[in-house]
Amino acid sequence: MRILLFSRSRDGRAPEGLLRLTAAIDRHGFEWAANREIAEAAGAAHSYGERVGPAERADLMICYGGDGTLLEGVHRLGGAPVPVLGINAGHLGFLTGAPSGDLDTLFDRLAAGDFSVEPRTMLRVEGDFGAEPASKLALNEFTIQRHGAEMISVETYVDAQMVATYHGDGVIVSTPTGSTAYALSAGGPVVAPTCSCLVLSPLAPHNLTMRPVVIPDTARIELRLRARRAEGFVTLDNRAYPAGAASVFTVRRAEERILLALPHNISFYDTLRNKMMWGIDLRS
Repeated sequence: MRILLFSRSRDGRAPEGLLRLTAAIDRHGFEWAANREIAEAAGAAHSYGERVGPAERADLMICYGGDGTLLEGVHRLGGAPVPVLGINAGHLGFLTGAPSGDLDTLFDRLAAGDFSVEPRTMLRVEGDFGAEPASKLALNEFTIQRHGAEMISVETYVDAQMVATYHGDGVIVSTPTGSTAYALSAGGPVVAPTCSCLVLSPLAPHNLTMRPVVIPDTARIELRLRARRAEGFVTLDNRAYPAGAASVFTVRRAEERILLALPHNISFYDTLRNKMMWGIDLRS
């Protein structure tokens, strides 16, 4: 098995943790390469560039860190059909579901092929970005948000039919995978990641009757930013770009999908229950 290892030095990952990880990979006889910043931190002689393409002929990408690390790794793949496994060295970690405590057991499972690969929906966004994105794909969400103290308005259309004008801080378009990210903190529903839908979630709406809306993932979404005295900004997952006061964006389900690798002993519902501490009696 050929592995691409990705992490971020700015996350403050201890070199000891990376060395434990690379040692476990070596013990199992896997070929591997790491992004340059991590190869240097771990003292590895082999590294790959900041952008990874299909020519790397990798069987698996392993992202070591938190969900933000996995999102950055997905971005660097640029849509290449390489399964991505997240090892959680962060905090909450809905995407990085594999624990970092017992790496040998994890790699035993990988060597035996005891893992599944789930295709996950991504978004493709076109529009008036203030700076050209390196990639217009997003795994979790696309957002339009206010920049500064002024409220903004976002006219929102689904298949050319007007849904609403959201007056407030902005709006989130999330995938099922992204339903447990920013959209969850905005009051959106938890959606099983294999559902064929997208979610529109208003951010701090001025009209308190506004609620998230679940729509088919075949829909074409158009978002028109209206800001009288202010500009806004947009995000593709954890990447932010300026947006002018009359910007227009179109959001669709991307042709590309991310292949998320998961050990068979980890399910979405296990992760949800454990991370959200559902069923735990906090009264004592």
